[in-house]
Amino acid sequence: MSAFSYPDSPDPIRADLAEAYRWAWAHIAASGTWLSGAERVAVAEETRRARRCGLCRERKAALSPFAVDGEHDHSGALPAPMIDAVHRVTTDASRLSRAWYSSLLADGLSAEQYVEALGVTVLTISIDEFHHAMGLAPEPLPEPAAGEPSRATVPRTEIDEVWVPVMDVRKASREQRALLGTPPGVPKVPNVIRALSLVPEQVNAWVQVANAQYLSPDKMLGFETGRAIDRAQMELVAGRTSSLNECFY
Repeated sequence: MSAFSYPDSPDPIRADLAEAYRWAWAHIAASGTWLSGAERVAVAEETRRARRCGLCRERKAALSPFAVDGEHDHSGALPAPMIDAVHRVTTDASRLSRAWYSSLLADGLSAEQYVEALGVTVLTISIDEFHHAMGLAPEPLPEPAAGEPSRATVPRTEIDEVWVPVMDVRKASREQRALLGTPPGVPKVPNVIRALSLVPEQVNAWVQVANAQYLSPDKMLGFETGRAIDRAQMELVAGRTSSLNECFY
């Protein structure tokens, strides 16, 4: 049986969703910009492991997550600061802070590695939560592909709203800007997209999945959905879900 085949789904699942998920799994398995395929699959594995991590449960229950010390339940395949980043983003994202992010850098994690790990984590959570909502078991993680990270850099700048450096779109090449997935003629890239733009391939990966799960940028601007519910209904569901997830964006 191929990946993301849904013969036992209680409801029909669109073919474009399954195709987007297969694409995302191949993307995670491949060597990226700053992480190898093995490291990227390990990030996806830690995303799932965080759900049953004892330290994460203690921190989630504490008044402040920074009041609880300890070691995450982990596979040992990733450095400690990356493990902490993946686990905290997965289980307690609403209480992250700029000081915490700065501590990861002080412990040896680069901004680029953080952004790439964040991108893989977000993809994994998004796809796994879809399966959970549909009452389906999570898809087995892919086997990592061979190869070395490209370590391709982009022109960078700092903006107040985002802790990490972002792509300086004024100095970026046409190819780099195209990976951000914004429609032609849009003068400004939204900050929610720019947050991953230090590793533009991760923006592209998120856009591929988001286009199938939600809306493409051009449909969003045109207030057309092409879905079973209209734009107002989609925004209501999205807003309520964000509130329940304590999304601070």
